[in-house]
Amino acid sequence: MELEKLVRPNILKLEPYSCARNEFSGTASVWLDANESPFNGPYNRYPDPLQMQVKQQLSAIKGVPVESIFLGNGSDECIDLMYRIFCTPGIDNVVAMSPSYGMYQVCADVNDVEYRTVPLNDDFSVNFDAMLEAADEHTKVMWICSPNNPTGTAADAADLLNFGKRAKCIVVIDEAYIDFSSKPTMLTHLAELPNVVVMQTLSKAWGSAGVRLGMAFAQPAIIALMNNVKYPYNVNMLTQQYAIERLASRDEVAQQVETLLNEREWLIKALSQAEAVKHIYPTDANFVLVRVDDADALYKALLGQGTVVRNRNRVSMCQGCLRITVGTHQENVTLMNQINEYAR
Repeated sequence: MELEKLVRPNILKLEPYSCARNEFSGTASVWLDANESPFNGPYNRYPDPLQMQVKQQLSAIKGVPVESIFLGNGSDECIDLMYRIFCTPGIDNVVAMSPSYGMYQVCADVNDVEYRTVPLNDDFSVNFDAMLEAADEHTKVMWICSPNNPTGTAADAADLLNFGKRAKCIVVIDEAYIDFSSKPTMLTHLAELPNVVVMQTLSKAWGSAGVRLGMAFAQPAIIALMNNVKYPYNVNMLTQQYAIERLASRDEVAQQVETLLNEREWLIKALSQAEAVKHIYPTDANFVLVRVDDADALYKALLGQGTVVRNRNRVSMCQGCLRITVGTHQENVTLMNQINEYAR
């Protein structure tokens, strides 16, 4: 694959902004280069624009070289950058599975890029052949969410690897929920896939949605483009400090994931016995998609008792469905009591 043929011409010509912390990144005793206030340290100083300490920790955890890691203000920044780097507004298009994460289409609309959707198979598996058939010479990006939101289904690694090799464009594999999946991450295949970007996040398994830190992993050439186009200080100092501390808690996070997987099993069993629940879809995520007798009515009934789930009744292929996040055991018990009370 010739990456230059996929990149927007203006991005290839772009002279990226060089901030003070790009030009000097060592240690000093007097800082007079960035027009910062000398007061209120350390918050008076700009953060590391490339977040090297965080990336070094991630490199050890994920087994990916630092130069193949990009950090963004949530995964949404990584998503938006794919459009800004590869898709010429009004000309290019992207292809995505449907239903899937809604921000892929929102970013396409914001960037004036045609968004082509390919329905999932009836069992919510990805129709890879149909996605390839939907592409043309102006297709620059394909979106694969695995495990998928809102269905919870995960694609097989062999299918993803084959798809990445067959596609003639950038393939983004969104692994936001991979820590809850029985399927392996695609990070181990990055060297074989020069056109693939794998996204992960601190929001789910790491329990850190509020700090907004998304991760993208790809060949260094793609990461370099992302660094050129991003805003100079896109990840603030507080987020970087928090990430360094949180990434040091791998054992705690692993235990929390195990707890949630046990709770997921308990919740699925309890839902299977509920009169209001008509079907439970298999899941590899920290949520369960269920079809119920009346999604709108049950959603409102739960809301009236202070429990919020996600009503997916108006999402394609999810009519009559609610998406339920796995909570603590007490939260899950409360939910089931309310569902069973509703049925009576």
